[in-house]
Amino acid sequence: MANKTLKFVDVSQEYPEKRAATDRAKDFDEIYQEYVQTKASEQAGRCSQCGVPFCQIHCPLHNNIPDWLMMTAEGRMEEAYELSSATNNMPEICGRICPQDRLCEGNCVIEKGFESVTIGSVERFITDTAWEKGWVKPPRPVAERPQSVGIIGAGPGGLAAAEEMRKLGYQVHVYDRYDRIGGLLVYGIPNFKLEKDIVTRRAELLKAGGVKFHLNFEVGRDATLAELRARHDVLLIATGVYKARDISAPGAGLANIVPAMTYLTASNRKGLGDSVPDFDSGLLNAEGKNIVVIGGGDTAMDCVRTAIRQGAKSVKCLYRRDRQNMPGSLREVSHAEEEGVDFVWLAAPEAFLGDQKVRAVRVVKMRLGAPDATGRQTPEIVPDSSHEVPADLVIQALGFDPEDLPTLFNEPAIGVTGWGTIGVDFKTKMTNLDGVFAAGDIVRGASLVVWAIRDGRDAAAAMHIHLQNKVAAQRSALATAAE
Repeated sequence: MANKTLKFVDVSQEYPEKRAATDRAKDFDEIYQEYVQTKASEQAGRCSQCGVPFCQIHCPLHNNIPDWLMMTAEGRMEEAYELSSATNNMPEICGRICPQDRLCEGNCVIEKGFESVTIGSVERFITDTAWEKGWVKPPRPVAERPQSVGIIGAGPGGLAAAEEMRKLGYQVHVYDRYDRIGGLLVYGIPNFKLEKDIVTRRAELLKAGGVKFHLNFEVGRDATLAELRARHDVLLIATGVYKARDISAPGAGLANIVPAMTYLTASNRKGLGDSVPDFDSGLLNAEGKNIVVIGGGDTAMDCVRTAIRQGAKSVKCLYRRDRQNMPGSLREVSHAEEEGVDFVWLAAPEAFLGDQKVRAVRVVKMRLGAPDATGRQTPEIVPDSSHEVPADLVIQALGFDPEDLPTLFNEPAIGVTGWGTIGVDFKTKMTNLDGVFAAGDIVRGASLVVWAIRDGRDAAAAMHIHLQNKVAAQRSALATAAE
């Protein structure tokens, strides 16, 4: 067979066709078309099959990227899917929402001079093809185990852990305070990045595999953590972090200044057909308004691009550093600029102006000074640079912190760190409470979906070891008693 890889010298980088900005700004459909088989194979064939695959090293899941690229190049799609799904519980989701430009593609060996392999788009194509062909199957354990596993949180970390534990035959129950499965994937990420039927089919797959879901279930209200511990042999907390960081500035209490997740959840619920009074009243609808989004991460990008699609009069994104120092995906910035978002770099809010509700943001210009302890240049205010930016709705996208966990779970004994996250033993993934584990953002702080999946998988492996050690100890005790 002729070599189907190492084609990066002859074949140029080509992403799936992207819809025109004028068209995609009018709806919430995904912006990229699908690859066809020939294009996916051609682009996969650009991989250099290097001896030290930095794409794999810089992937939190350490996906076997060169191998499934080679299989795709050779048309061995079912094998490519089996390899891709061996390390990732949601490859079609990661292929859509991971910031590949900061992870795998950003570390591609051929990037300098030849442009990186389109890893994310190929990953998405592989699993979308697998769904179409019927290769994606529910978890089917070889044998059932009697032990019960409780998982708090039906987001990416909780779902990954649930699938891994179900594959091992455990009886898995997932509890979530929302009315749908998926957490951030459903309510935090807009459709133009991740259409909700993609998440729904994963949820239905887990149901078909025997995972039991308990929705509209809030720990601390419907059951205490202690009650869930008594109900299950092990417990995993994978709730994520949702408490919005606030801005301490004059006028911050004015009406029409809202957290990013409140805004995005309203938009996503409206798209799902739910009744959303705050959206219908106009409070959380950007139509015809001057929108100011504060922040430079991926959540801020979701907000500005959502506002464009809702028909905003203008959309400005304020970020206190420059383009090169922003934490979000630069690819997302490019998409937003194409769609009409105005990025105001080196700018920060000084005060919010208005009587009862905000009418403008007083903004100061910034400059980058000496590096701080992390090596990043510290933003400094430029004197006498204040100016007003009109604003009918201000969206704060400054990141998330954990809620007050002991109060939230009605469990004062649970150990928390100085950052308010749950403290765990990083070898065993267990908290200070025996049999209670934690994973994802609730441990590491607000991070990427791909890291939540990695943490969920690691927690499942740790819970399995813990349960097997308990079984071994029980058998040893019985054998001793029999003697």
